[in-house]
Amino acid sequence: MNAGIFAMIFVGGGMALVVGGLLYRVREREKALAEILELPFGERDVRPEALSEGYSPLVEGTIGLAGKMVDQFDEKGDMRAALERARIPMRPGEYLIVSGGATLTFAALLYGVTGAWLFGLIGLAVGPLGAVAYVRLRISRRRKAFEAALPDALTLIASSLSAGHTFLRAIQMMCEEAEPPMSEEFGRLIAETRLGDPVVDALARMAKRLEIRDLDWVVQAIRIQQTVGGRLADLLHTLADFIRAREEVRRDVAVLTAEGRISAWVLTAMAPFMFFAIQVLSPGYMKPMYSGWGLIVLGGTALLMAFGSVIIFRMCKIEV
Repeated sequence: MNAGIFAMIFVGGGMALVVGGLLYRVREREKALAEILELPFGERDVRPEALSEGYSPLVEGTIGLAGKMVDQFDEKGDMRAALERARIPMRPGEYLIVSGGATLTFAALLYGVTGAWLFGLIGLAVGPLGAVAYVRLRISRRRKAFEAALPDALTLIASSLSAGHTFLRAIQMMCEEAEPPMSEEFGRLIAETRLGDPVVDALARMAKRLEIRDLDWVVQAIRIQQTVGGRLADLLHTLADFIRAREEVRRDVAVLTAEGRISAWVLTAMAPFMFFAIQVLSPGYMKPMYSGWGLIVLGGTALLMAFGSVIIFRMCKIEV
């Protein structure tokens, strides 16, 4: 039994190294390509094959097969859009393979540590949920960071307009001072305008991609200003003050609901942690729960905990 546990741990560690290697290679490839594209034309000679150089034929075939599977189940391209919003430099097929490898590694480690097949099944079930939750977490963090920095960005753009700069030049100056994700998203807007897209249309596309209500209001206000006229700088100052007030209310709500959210996380994680600790410290103690009515009790407990956690999080979620 000990040999089997050590074998599972070694297999899981090997798969973790493979997944880490894939992530590292994807990140280095995207970084090198970004450095090449930011240089002026002719400063660095690059072979066209270098830009299209990918993985080995076996890995490319696996990624292509995974991408076809994603396309069949995701015809609208929601997964690709989510990865783009989360700023994860991977294709859907690549992310599917990486998340699948991480899931198998997690399940192997759980089975190797506990020696119970039930924990291996739990790892296989939790892995895909964790992959989806990771993307949503990155999207949520980028959205919150963008919303927090938007009032200051609008104020800086308005100040540049008052100094006599054009709207596009004011956005460029703001990008030089801002930090990600603000600089990343508005930098993409500038790149789209250089390709011939109107500034307002690129801004509307960014608002649709990020799904931020404050940015939608900014786009609508700019469109109305272009129709009826007026000083754009004064309009942006007013929008910045309004959005800043909404952000203050949003922060107050987050502070007031922090206790409820922490209670939800603690109550949700306490039972699985105790179950895991008992299995590791005393494996024979939980053996009756792995057959017959024990499985029904465990399943019912998991459903009741999930239902209660959803209710608590819904109570703590207040839209501003």
